[in-house]
Amino acid sequence: MEVTIVGAGLVGCLLACYLARRGHHVTLYERRPDPRDRGPDRGRSINLAISRRGIDALRRLALDGKVLHAALPMAGRMIHAPDGALTFQPYSADRSQAINSIGRADLNRELLEAAAAQPGVEVRFGCRLTGLDERTGRLRFASGEEAEARVVIGADGAYSAVRARLQQLPGVSFSQEYLDYGYKELSIPAGNGGFVLDPGALHIWPRGRSMMIALPNPDRSFTCTLFWPHSTLDSLDTPQRIRAYFAEHYPDAFGLMPDLIADYRANPVGHLVTMRCSPWHVRNADTVVGLVGDAAHAIVPFYGQGANCGFEDCVELDRCLDEAGDDFPRALELFERRKADTDVIARLALDNFVEMRDKVGSRLFLAGKRLEHALERTLPGYVSRYELVSFSTTPYSQVERRVARQRRIVVAAGAALAALAFAARRGRGLVRTPEAD
Repeated sequence: MEVTIVGAGLVGCLLACYLARRGHHVTLYERRPDPRDRGPDRGRSINLAISRRGIDALRRLALDGKVLHAALPMAGRMIHAPDGALTFQPYSADRSQAINSIGRADLNRELLEAAAAQPGVEVRFGCRLTGLDERTGRLRFASGEEAEARVVIGADGAYSAVRARLQQLPGVSFSQEYLDYGYKELSIPAGNGGFVLDPGALHIWPRGRSMMIALPNPDRSFTCTLFWPHSTLDSLDTPQRIRAYFAEHYPDAFGLMPDLIADYRANPVGHLVTMRCSPWHVRNADTVVGLVGDAAHAIVPFYGQGANCGFEDCVELDRCLDEAGDDFPRALELFERRKADTDVIARLALDNFVEMRDKVGSRLFLAGKRLEHALERTLPGYVSRYELVSFSTTPYSQVERRVARQRRIVVAAGAALAALAFAARRGRGLVRTPEAD
């Protein structure tokens, strides 16, 4: 089958590898120039945290070793208090689990090279989609080039041109929900050839309604990202205000950021948006158009699941093609079942923003985490929500049901133990009863 994928980002490249493995001829269209011929766009990315779901998708194509070779494992969060005090919060009870920091541009290059090396895959750069006729499969590009395809898959991100066309069709619903927050990239360089912060942790400076995070890079620098209300981002409009704000709110990081003023003033502000679309495909007599990744279900980055979720899309679509015997219209119809999972992770990602910017610094939260890890060590099969999301391939839609079931079991067990303890005390005459009085 001749398949056209619009978008040669992370998901588009990985999907091309999956489809090429099935023997399909794939043409990848990308609006940007070839990223291998130029450096990454500075100030426009959030480091990725690749975890179990993403690794599973890469492993199925034997790409995990090469990708993870350039990644740095982070076994927990390092919380930076306003006074500079540090608290490490491991992701798992035995500290054996880690998420992996990797730059988006580095990962994109690896996947692009993997896709381009596949027999039957052609990549065309500088092709910005400007028109799509879903009835005929005709595509038009800003360059004036045209093409036709019976199968068109939009993997072109949150602001997908393919989805923009589908949104105009009867029966296709679409919604977008913006946070009143923006994000901005900064950096902490290496010091004396080494890391100036612990490279084995995801660093968080929680400050109530805002936060900064930092993830390590192989060159021993850290990529920092501010998640601030737009009003705060806009208010720091002079070097003096930038310095004063960081010296007050991030004193332990302020001295590690020699390029703070230049980066803050030069790097753009990104937007945080959740996008939902239904259905994800439109079928006609001779053509089918579908969506994957952010084009179908963009989420905010606060659970570190954007890329992992998109990679898992590729696994699920590959599974649907197995079930449908490589009938793409049928496979894309089956793929719609994934929406139950993506709706859940979209909500969990929004909820986790509140946890990261506010709760992680509280004593009550820390006590809850210690209790959760104690339950994991003592109760067979008990797994926290975070571990189910990040360190398993349990469908997102099943995670909350399992967590709720575990909590019911713990509550019931606690009540039973309390009843047994009461009965034992009463049997020893240690509990006075109304009759005794």
